[in-house]
Formats: sequence, structure tokens, C-alpha cells
Amino acid sequence: MTIEKRNLILFQSAEYGDEVFNELVDFPWQIYIANTIQQVTDLLSQHTFHVGLCLTDKCTFTVCGSFQACKKDHISNIKELFNKHSTIKWVMGLPKGTTPDSFEQSEEIKLIAEYCFDYITLPIDKESIQFTLGHAYGMNKITQTLPKKLNSVTSDFGMIGDSPVMKNLFKLLQKVAREDCSILIQGETGTGKELIANAVHNHSSRSEHPLITINCGAFPKDLIQSELFGHEKGSFTGATQRKIGRIEAAEGGTLFLDEIGDLPYEQQVNLLRFLEDRTIRRIGGSENIPVNVRIIAATHVDLKAAVQRKDFREDLFYRLQVLQITTPPLRERGKDIESLACHFFKKFSANNAYQAKGFQIESLNLLNSHDWPGNVRELINCIRSAVVTSENTLLSPEDLGLDRRTGTGTLQTLDEARGVADRNLILASMHKTGNNMSRSAELLGISRVSLYRLMDKYAIAV
Repeated sequence: MTIEKRNLILFQSAEYGDEVFNELVDFPWQIYIANTIQQVTDLLSQHTFHVGLCLTDKCTFTVCGSFQACKKDHISNIKELFNKHSTIKWVMGLPKGTTPDSFEQSEEIKLIAEYCFDYITLPIDKESIQFTLGHAYGMNKITQTLPKKLNSVTSDFGMIGDSPVMKNLFKLLQKVAREDCSILIQGETGTGKELIANAVHNHSSRSEHPLITINCGAFPKDLIQSELFGHEKGSFTGATQRKIGRIEAAEGGTLFLDEIGDLPYEQQVNLLRFLEDRTIRRIGGSENIPVNVRIIAATHVDLKAAVQRKDFREDLFYRLQVLQITTPPLRERGKDIESLACHFFKKFSANNAYQAKGFQIESLNLLNSHDWPGNVRELINCIRSAVVTSENTLLSPEDLGLDRRTGTGTLQTLDEARGVADRNLILASMHKTGNNMSRSAELLGISRVSLYRLMDKYAIAV
């Protein structure tokens, strides 16, 4: 049976010549050699590579007196290359007689620890290099499936969610986007009301026209009318020129009134009048200007209660609430929490500049059990902070900075407890064997395939 050759880029110092190439030529790899950063860049633009083998001269990994500045620049260039092409699993080849323990400078250690999949030492051991390159290729293929898994729970509206409440929301959005009437979006702070407004507009017949947004609580009472309706030059002190208001600017498209519950009571009548006759009059103007817009309003305030308190006009409430959408709080979205956490982790760690490569299983359990009073916005801030500040390979519960509820008497399920135990054993075996997959699998009494599967399940990166 013919084995299809896989592309391998061999980035090596010219001093190696064909030495390493001749050792690899019998393997199922199509090998492309580059001796400079520019040659690597040219090859990467012409071919697709899953694995790269980087061999540098011995000077790069030793102290060379007056050559220290040059060496530092070279290491920096390699880091930049690896970072820019992080989808490739890079394997570093160390010159004969060197190991990571022998490095005298921390930069060399960081280069391998933060940017490389693995390392080998020269001269090449054929069995070892074949396993290392094959492992790198296999892990790359597994890694490339992760975005597809994520996309499988991403809706047509660009929002992540596979929970029942989100599926119902997506079905509702498909219906309301087709209708050309006012929508009221209600939900807790941080649940994505603006995302919903954008989704409705982008899937409506008005998508080719502007979506104009105004936060009704962000302006003083004496400015909100000018922001909404505009004004004529000289209509009041400081009005040095004509201003087009947000309503008029949204002509043909959608006006999104965010935090409509914070609109001053005296301004609500002006908005009501517009909704009734679809015309506006700029401050200081005498002309009624017809405007064709769709209104989407959003609030975290209970507008029915506000109506009863006389803080919100009842007639305006019913004008806005032709169609209603309620955004579900994050605590009701089940496994969406984990999907969102992984999505934002990948987003914030995309440049590979941070230490963390994934989550501890205890951290995922904590994310799933947290109440999330700030909803998705709180989750975003939590993950961003953890990625930036963590010094761990895998984000710990302490990195997340969430209440672990140790005093509530909450117990782990048996599955959670087993998961923690399995994960800790795998990490211990990997540490003991120096991340040698074959030896770790042997210690655990399982196959390498089973070990890969468990590492993927528990988000363990090597």
C-alpha cells in the first residue's frame, strides 16, 4: 500500500548540508529545505505544512561572547516565525551535546517551551524522530478539528449556543427578522441584547441600509433630544451648524434604542409621536421630515413594572412591544458556558504569547457551576483576565478568580471526581516521563490512542 507523503519543512543552518535530509529521506515525508527565514516564508506561501523541523547551529544555543546580540536577534526572529505560523507543529532540533538543562540563557528555554511542540537532540535517532514527527502531524490534525467543533454550535446569526434555550432563540430570530415591525428585547445585563439587534438587522430586508445605535441612558436630559432628532444651526447656544439626529441617520435601515428604560420620561412623548406618524422635526426646525426606519429597543429594566411606577409611558411600551425577544441568562444555558469559555480562550490566546494552553478539568467544572450574575460579559472578562495573568500551563480555578463555593456543601458528581482523578494521573505520568507519550501510556496501562483521546477530553496540551 502506498503511503501518501506529508509535507515537512526543514529549516536548518547551512552547516548541516544534506546530513539531516539523508536521514529523513526514507520516511513518508515530502521534505522542503530552507536555510533562511526568507526561504521559509517563501515555502510557506507556496505549500501547506502541518509539521516543521527547525535545526539551528550550535552557536544559537550557547554563549558566544560578542555574538550574544546576534544570537538574541536570531532567536527573536525564530520566535516571530513560529508565532506567525503557529498552526504548524514545530519541532526543535538541538545540536549534538546540548539539552534544555544545559542552556545558559532563559530565552532558549522559552523558545522551546512556548513555541515548539517538541524537541529532539542530534544526531538523529531514526525511530525517535519518526515517532516525534508522526505525533506532531497527528496532533496537528486533531487540533484542526477544534474550530469545526466550535462552529457546529455557532448559529447562522453568529452566536454560539447549542442549549435548548438558544435553539429556541435562533428559531424566533428567523421569524422576527423577516417581519418589518418594532421589536423589544428584554434581558439581564450582559446577555447579548446588542448582538440580537445586529442579528435581526443583518438578516432583515433592511440589511443594506445602516444600523444606527444610541444608548438612551448615556446622554444628559438636555442632549438626548438633539441626539435623537437633530437640530438646526442657531437653534440653541452652541448649535453652530445643522446636526442630523440618529433617527434620521437610520433612514431605510434600523434604529437600535439601547437601554430604552433609561430614556427620560419627558422625552418618551417625542419618541411616541415619531412612532405614530413616522416623521421628525429637528430642534429649531419647522419642517416635518418623514423617516422610514425599523425600531429595535432593548432594556434590562422590567418595563411593565416601570409602567406601573409611572416611570415609563404605557402607550410607548405597547408601541415598542409589537414583537418581544427575551435573552436567556448564561446560568440557564448549560454546556454553552463551556463552549463560550473555549471560544474566548482561543480568541484571547491566539497570538501564543501567553503561558496557558487550556483548562484544568476543575476549572471547567467551576465555570459550569458559577451563577454568572454578569452573564456573558462577566465570562468574557473572567477568561481574558485569566489568560493574561496565569502562569500555569492550564488555567486553574484560582486563575479564574471565581467563588468556589466551598462553604455551600456542594459536592462533585462521581463523573466529575473521576475526571479530576484521571486528569491528575495523566499529568503526573507526563511529568514523570518528560512528556514521552509511549512511556506515559505504558505507566497508565493504556494505549497511546487512548491516551491521546483522554488528553483531548480533558483539554491537556503538551
